[in-house]
Amino acid sequence: MEYKLTGDYLGRIGCPRPDSADAEALRELHRAHQVAVPFENLSIHLSEPISLTEADLLAKIVTRRRGGFCYELNGAFALLLEALGFAVDRVAARVYGAGGLGPPFDHMALVVRPPDGSGPWLADVGFGAHSTYPLLLEERAGQHDPAGQFQIAPASDGDLDVLKGGEPQYRLERRPRALEDFAPTCWWQQTAPQSHFRAGLICSLLTGGGRISLSGRTLITTRNGVRTERELADDAAVLAAYCEYFGIDLVRVPELVAA
Repeated sequence: MEYKLTGDYLGRIGCPRPDSADAEALRELHRAHQVAVPFENLSIHLSEPISLTEADLLAKIVTRRRGGFCYELNGAFALLLEALGFAVDRVAARVYGAGGLGPPFDHMALVVRPPDGSGPWLADVGFGAHSTYPLLLEERAGQHDPAGQFQIAPASDGDLDVLKGGEPQYRLERRPRALEDFAPTCWWQQTAPQSHFRAGLICSLLTGGGRISLSGRTLITTRNGVRTERELADDAAVLAAYCEYFGIDLVRVPELVAA
């Protein structure tokens, strides 16, 4: 099972098996995952139930070659890292938004400790446009990344604020959690009218020069800091874009549930 998991998963992200589970391997795996596996909320708008069981996560992301949102992407990535020999804690976070902090378990990230003694590292392949590489969890100075300048700062009750470009992104707990602890909020994100995942369609992937995203019918490309948008003409063009740019083969266009 371990060999099949690592072999199939590494093939999915186009990454060879690392010689050792060290910090450099973690960096390469972190970037490769974001280049290959899109951040997307299409299941919500395709009326597909989202399951956080290990088998269902791997079936969706590895076998069906889909993406997902934080619980799915970081949930599956944690399984790969553990199979390769990394120690991984699943940690909860509350996302900053227009109304302040979101609900508990609003987001899931990973704290990773390689056997080489480096870190611990904050790994997060499930927050959309986040850091390309893992961040040092205990470093309080700014950390430069191809995606921008990041900082991890102390917050109340021993929590940590993760900032990008000086703007707080989410507040991170330090207590390890089990994957099933996130199931109630995962269900809320799928069903609650207040969930921002129900308010819009998104599919986004890291590229060599930036990102490519499909939001509804709008194809958004950012390359070397330059953003361009293109409206797709019809359903056929949308389905073709999902396949061409994200490797997602759909039989119908997702329909916005909030509508």
